[in-house]
Amino acid sequence: MCRKKVQFNLTIHNQVFIHSSLMDPDMLHEHHIKDKCGEDAPQESDRCRRQDILAHGSLPVKQGLSPTGNDLLPVVDLLLTDLALLCVSLTLCSGYRASRLPSTERRATTSKLEGNSLQALPFEQKTFLDFAMDNMDSDIVNTFMRDAEGSGMDIPEMPTCPFGCRCQLRVVQCSDLGQCTCLSEVPEGIPLDTKFLDLQNNRITELKEHDFRGLTNLYALSLGNNRISKVHDRAFTPLKHMQKLYFSRNHLTTIPRNLPSSLVELRIHDNHIKRVPAGAFSGLSRMNCIEMGSNPIQNSDFEPGAFRGLKLNYLRISEAKLTGVPKDLPDTLQELHLDNNQIQAVELEDLKRYKELYRLGLAYNRIRNIEDGSLAFLPKLMELHLEYNRLLRIPQGLQNMKYLQMVYLHANNITDVGVDDFCPRGTGLKRTFYNGISLFNNPVNYWEVQPATFRCVTSQMAIRFGNYKKK
Repeated sequence: MCRKKVQFNLTIHNQVFIHSSLMDPDMLHEHHIKDKCGEDAPQESDRCRRQDILAHGSLPVKQGLSPTGNDLLPVVDLLLTDLALLCVSLTLCSGYRASRLPSTERRATTSKLEGNSLQALPFEQKTFLDFAMDNMDSDIVNTFMRDAEGSGMDIPEMPTCPFGCRCQLRVVQCSDLGQCTCLSEVPEGIPLDTKFLDLQNNRITELKEHDFRGLTNLYALSLGNNRISKVHDRAFTPLKHMQKLYFSRNHLTTIPRNLPSSLVELRIHDNHIKRVPAGAFSGLSRMNCIEMGSNPIQNSDFEPGAFRGLKLNYLRISEAKLTGVPKDLPDTLQELHLDNNQIQAVELEDLKRYKELYRLGLAYNRIRNIEDGSLAFLPKLMELHLEYNRLLRIPQGLQNMKYLQMVYLHANNITDVGVDDFCPRGTGLKRTFYNGISLFNNPVNYWEVQPATFRCVTSQMAIRFGNYKKK
């Protein structure tokens, strides 16, 4: 907003500046204006005066000359007129006053402003287009609008964004809107070019058939931490190019049907899924990652053929109710995480089909025994997690695993470590040395372990012993 008290500078030709609040005629006398359109021009045009005043924000006054109040009035009048034009055109001014002018000049100036319809207008919020129109001549604007209507030219519409959401760079964020504004359904008006749609942390309970209509360019959809328990069979039909679906922390009881064939990553952990039927993931040949932990799934809840057709690299079924390694998982798996279950043993056939596996997570279970030879089916294994179980000895077969680098065995009941439990006899049999062996919090006397036990470990710092406390 423009200040009601307008200030400007008077520039004297000897470079002395006078600061004043709407020039006081008592301080100035006869003057002679030097216009940029001509030195000592006898009659200066309004155009040149405007250029000089607006360009420099100052009024040039010849040294030694002092104008009278009446001589000064046209210049002050001109300046105030231009200031009023500036304020009105920007709609930033709610009014101004020349209260410090003598009454004669004030009446004359006010009269001229009123005669030219230049009185300040009330403040009105405008759009960017309105400001652009304000700076254009009215005839030009009218001509433009008339030509646009006559030629059938399409005037582009401003992009839409759902109420309360933030839309930028094809990302629509409708998450964390607060208790008063959180969503109970998928909002309308989502831009059709959206790539990432964030709807997490709301109160959405259902996905309807047309909730994602037109969003053919969507790449990722986040629905985490809602209350979704029902999904229409055709809800995901428009999402032809979606690759990532985050569905964690909802109320799903089964895998949603008719997922997009383009899907690569699916996260549905922290739901209420109790059954995975045959063909639940049919048609998802591009899928390589599924996270479905923290669901009350038992071994019997996986029907035969539940994972048929999948070529997964990553699968996590942690924090469930598994009592054994599930059967018939995809044989392409490279990472399998079954932590925090109720698995009691690893049998010989459990890991037979997973020859590509390089990371296996079985921590926080109740495993007492790993059958001899069961780990021999994992020739590419590099990382093995067996911490926080009930093992009584080091699993057999570790010394024959050529690429094994990390073994986590802490917090078990291991009492003895043999000299050949980790490293093979002879040289050249171990392709990569161990980077870490974790044995702390086991009832083993580490000072009795022979140094040769860790002959295939990179350094002593990679071995962790001690800190055992009797339970």
